[in-house]
Amino acid sequence: MPLFITVGVRAGALTLGLLFLSLFAGDPVKADARPPAIPLANVYHSGVNLEDYWVSEKLDGVRAYWDGEQFWSRGGHVYAAPDWFTAQFPRQPLDGELWSGRERFAELSGVVRKVQPVDREWRQVRFHVFDLPQPETVFEQRYRQLEQLVAASGSEYLVLVAQRPVASHSELMAELEQVVAAGAEGLMLKRRNSRYRAGRSDDLLKVKTHEDAEAKVVGHLPGKGKYEGLMGALEVELYDGRQFRIGTGFTDADRRNPPEIGSIITFRYRGLTATGLPRFASFLRVRNDEPVPRAD
Repeated sequence: MPLFITVGVRAGALTLGLLFLSLFAGDPVKADARPPAIPLANVYHSGVNLEDYWVSEKLDGVRAYWDGEQFWSRGGHVYAAPDWFTAQFPRQPLDGELWSGRERFAELSGVVRKVQPVDREWRQVRFHVFDLPQPETVFEQRYRQLEQLVAASGSEYLVLVAQRPVASHSELMAELEQVVAAGAEGLMLKRRNSRYRAGRSDDLLKVKTHEDAEAKVVGHLPGKGKYEGLMGALEVELYDGRQFRIGTGFTDADRRNPPEIGSIITFRYRGLTATGLPRFASFLRVRNDEPVPRAD
């Protein structure tokens, strides 16, 4: 499936944004696939009026849309959660993240992607909600309604993401440094008077110590020297067909068993080259948070 990257200029800085139709290239779209129309984040940039925003921790989990009956992935596939997990959930849409703690993404994705959920694994997961899909209501009001819904549910598996005002850029950077040091991925900013609308906008901003993006693996390049006999670098492809190589960020285990051709990876980078390609790209992980396709 295609991978879309948009490049824009803000206050002299280039930002990359990503919109996925599917995280599994080559996985055919199912007839019942329904990608949810959810808000997506831009990157925090200088000049943002922080008085208009609330801040929360950026959870390194799996984005999920609860439609009142089941969870949908960003690619439009169903996460097979146990019935007991959602038994006390509100029967109305909720937007949030399936999460089991900091620095546990790989473990979490392995749990939620299974066609047959394993009860003991899901006991460690919580659905952290951060928005209420009501297009005509501003976020500050939606959040107050969320507080009431979560409290009324009585479910130990439904958690409200704490969001609060932030006074200044220096306060924001200090909090970012603190949460990242504790193992968090970063912070999120949500515009208080924003409507719930699909797509990428400055209504939602991610604040991180580094930039990251995704690409499709199209080739393995052999290693040299100490990496002889192992994978030396990945050849990856962006949405427009342009390709580049990533040769750093891999463990020895990654080099022995590199990401499969066609898989989607997340990589870190520092700015863009004059031609718009990521600079100093470094492998971060395989982005495998879509449910395992069901057998026909």
